[in-house]
Amino acid sequence: MNLLLTIYESFEFQAIIKIVLAGILSGLIGIERSSLNKPAGFGTHAILGISAVLVVVSSEYLSFNYDIDVSRIPAQLLTGIGFIGAGTIIKDGMNVKGVTTAAGIFAVTCIGLAIGTGYYIGGIVATAVIYLLLSYAHSISSKFERYSDITLLIKIDHNVKKTIQKIQGYLADNNIRLRAISRPGKGEDSDKEIISMSINFDTRIINENIIIRDIIDIDNVVEVEEEY
Repeated sequence: MNLLLTIYESFEFQAIIKIVLAGILSGLIGIERSSLNKPAGFGTHAILGISAVLVVVSSEYLSFNYDIDVSRIPAQLLTGIGFIGAGTIIKDGMNVKGVTTAAGIFAVTCIGLAIGTGYYIGGIVATAVIYLLLSYAHSISSKFERYSDITLLIKIDHNVKKTIQKIQGYLADNNIRLRAISRPGKGEDSDKEIISMSINFDTRIINENIIIRDIIDIDNVVEVEEEY
């Protein structure tokens, strides 16, 4: 009994528990991101959470053997993690993607730090709350959002310039804001060109299905689909 207690209270055994628990909790948040095909998934989140624990444990180990401030290394970790988070943020025209994933990366780092310090309850509760927020925040906020942003890929077979003007006229007539427009190039059919349009509209007045239907009805437009 005393042997088991000694093993449990040993620095090495506690470090193993912290690393495994951080990997599970951080990976759980990563699974949610993976399910939505986000740039950082299970592996990335789990590795970051484990790394954060390793930083804390290493700091504790150094403090036991040397006269150093145990908080200095973890503090530097929070500063450096911003570079990884920034790497998941992508600016696509007027749209910015990846901010939520970047926030998740920062969150799992903090979870790892909490587990690393032995604050298990805080790390577990934080994981549960963050997972629920990532899973349901969009559906909840969408019920209160009045305006929506979507990007449409529009395939035009000929008279591209004139057809674009017609589409822009339709958007203006329906109070739909054109946020960005680009011409990525030809489609699989060399005689057809694909136009990308990012639009913003009032969901209480019109919905995306109606917009897509109306644009398809414009002459020379052969296909319209939403870009995800």
